[in-house]
Amino acid sequence: MYNFAHAAMAAEFEIHCTHPDEAYARQAARFAFGAVDRLERQLSRFAENSDISRINHLAAGESTRVGYETMQCLQLARLVWAETGGAFDVSIGTGFERLELMAGEFVVRAHADGVRLDLGAIGKGYAVDRVAEALEEWEVTEALIHAGRSSVLALEPPSGRDGWPLTLSMPGGGRGTGTGSGAGSGAVFARMAARQRALGASGIQKGDHILDPRDRTPVQSREAAWVSAPRQVLAGIGRQAGVEGSAAAVADGLSTAFMISPAGEIDKYCQRHPGLEAWILQQGELRHFVAP
Repeated sequence: MYNFAHAAMAAEFEIHCTHPDEAYARQAARFAFGAVDRLERQLSRFAENSDISRINHLAAGESTRVGYETMQCLQLARLVWAETGGAFDVSIGTGFERLELMAGEFVVRAHADGVRLDLGAIGKGYAVDRVAEALEEWEVTEALIHAGRSSVLALEPPSGRDGWPLTLSMPGGGRGTGTGSGAGSGAVFARMAARQRALGASGIQKGDHILDPRDRTPVQSREAAWVSAPRQVLAGIGRQAGVEGSAAAVADGLSTAFMISPAGEIDKYCQRHPGLEAWILQQGELRHFVAP
């Protein structure tokens, strides 16, 4: 068993994997982390000439070309925005609907001034998906990848195991989710042996960074939200937007949306997507949503 770590996107990305050749596994991890760094340069709103920075400086009628990965993230964000009635909004209420995505041309056109994007709620999960894709290309298939323990993707488990051990715990010790022995100090409310499964988590234990796009105020009524499903279920949702292999990104977007969505809407969403599970923690009460 090997562990490799890399700091990017304001998070610690980790790969836990098995392979008979440590040097080969390390090289594969280095290649995968390179993909994360490339994505950060495209998606960070803080990087001066990133795709997102250029979009954020568009005036009405202006357009800019973006990279393939940026367009994929924007298409996913638009899909989750539509499916959750705007609860997930990477523009945080500044007018995501006023951006035209010309996917075939990799062009984004603004139809109003002042649209500001932050892909932090979906970009990290998308990066986890690309790490998994890179590892699979290198035939490192027994692996668990996570970014800051809030974006998790389990591939095949080590030989002889049913799955990678994951725990979901009440916010404590600064974390709302945990993997294996690295779980937070809060009470554990769910355990799973994860195989080809993604998990996304959102919460306010690290500060008021989740804003309600309807009034742009910090979300305070819910402490945390978690979403988990088989990789193929979440990837199937992303495929509706023409995006392949992005289970972790979809889980991240949904967990953020479920910090805001009414409980009834969360239940309906899970009913429409068998295999999808969600948990919300609100005023100390935990609710679990899953199709029967």
